[in-house]
Amino acid sequence: MECVSIVVPILNEEAYIKQFLTAVSAQDYPHNALELLLVDGCSTDQTRTLIYQSMENSDISFKVLNNPKKITPVALNIGIKESRYNYIVRLDAHSIYPKNYISKCISYLKSTNADNVGCILKTAYHNNKEKMIATMLSSKFGVGNSGFRTNAKSGYVDTVPFGTFRKELFQRIGLFDERLSRNQDSEFNSRIIKSGGKIYLFDDIEITYYPRNTVKKLLAMGKKNGSWNIYTAHLCPGSMRLRHFIPFGFVLSLLIGIISIIARWQIITFLFIGELALYLLLDLIFSIKSSDSLKDTLVLLFLFPSFHIAYGIGSFQGLIKCLFSRKKAYQLEYLT
Repeated sequence: MECVSIVVPILNEEAYIKQFLTAVSAQDYPHNALELLLVDGCSTDQTRTLIYQSMENSDISFKVLNNPKKITPVALNIGIKESRYNYIVRLDAHSIYPKNYISKCISYLKSTNADNVGCILKTAYHNNKEKMIATMLSSKFGVGNSGFRTNAKSGYVDTVPFGTFRKELFQRIGLFDERLSRNQDSEFNSRIIKSGGKIYLFDDIEITYYPRNTVKKLLAMGKKNGSWNIYTAHLCPGSMRLRHFIPFGFVLSLLIGIISIIARWQIITFLFIGELALYLLLDLIFSIKSSDSLKDTLVLLFLFPSFHIAYGIGSFQGLIKCLFSRKKAYQLEYLT
């Protein structure tokens, strides 16, 4: 039986940590072959207290480590360096895992000879507002061709959620890039592929993930992700995919279209109107297809473009900061 180190970045997780630890404790993988490393970014709530309460009678070995820099790649690297075992499973405290998750990950890592494996991410919700957010984040129109979010079939892909690795991989291609408080997974997975490695998505189980639970938080997330796509592309050329920049192109086309109307550039205005009509048609089709009622359709009609525009605006801001700020790209929003 292979021994496994579970690495979990955490920060102010009191709303999720108990159900997360319950899911870890329910894993069917032999508990004496597991170690749980919770890397805490200086939580100011009851996260640590709840961890010790929840793990008091657990038969899984665990440690709480300190992450003074508070960002995810630093937490991951602290956990990887502290890990004792050759197999490393990265988990996220906002998620619930089926009891055979670790068993499946180790099995697929061996059988596929991949360097990283992961499964489908199912976005969860508690009420109808959160349901609409989850629906948008699970739609190809909403998030593009990110297979683990849109129920792709098993196969080799460019990224998976969280990931399971052999420790020697980090010795071979390096640790997570600590300049990237976001997109560290995309950058690391691009290094795997560039080194000749493979990433495998399996579809026979799902992780349940709790996303931002308000529209305001969702749009703020999209805006920051848009900015970090630009920073990451600047710092690590080739690490981001085309889908990450489509909202940027969309917002750019809106700006050009508005200017063309003001300046009376007829050809460009005609193309802009055609693009806008096509987008609104797709918005309507996917909103109807993804909803169960007229009310839900109307919500999605608003939510899809709002998220795309927020994402694109974030990319614009990121580009401007990269071009005109004297700070290094990774310092612009280091603690986001």
